Amino acid sequence: MPEDDVDRIVSAWRRERPELDVTPLEILSRVSRLARRLDLARGAAFAEHGLDGWEFDVLSALRRAGAPYELSPGQLVAETLVTSGTMTNRVDRLLTRGYVERHPDPRDRRGVIVRLTPEGMKAVDAALDDLLGHERTLLAELPRADRGSLADQLRALLVSLERP
Repeated sequence: MPEDDVDRIVSAWRRERPELDVTPLEILSRVSRLARRLDLARGAAFAEHGLDGWEFDVLSALRRAGAPYELSPGQLVAETLVTSGTMTNRVDRLLTRGYVERHPDPRDRRGVIVRLTPEGMKAVDAALDDLLGHERTLLAELPRADRGSLADQLRALLVSLERP
């Protein structure tokens, strides 16, 4: 197996601190570095469509909600893991781009719902198509049989971290 940056980091820590068990670095440092590289690749894919990553996150949450492609701001907060103040700012910015609309919530006179516009749907659908193409390329080096196993292992780790 070829050596990567994490192998060199782990080797240096083992040399400098031989009393420590640094095996968690072999997994989690790779996950961290993969996440950073994926963020950069995703950012490039979204930029091709004039979107920032956060815009894609909000628009895709609305798109995944299904027709009529709307969610409350609270639901958007839960979907995107940001604060309500941040979400208000994001919705305002998407409103100015014509990607979303705000409507009164028919179930709560004090509330609003955020709805994806046809322009927002076109933007998120096009970005998703390109994103999936880029991500297929990134995974091409990994044998297809290993992808399911890796997905299962990462799911198990994530589920344990997402537990309250």
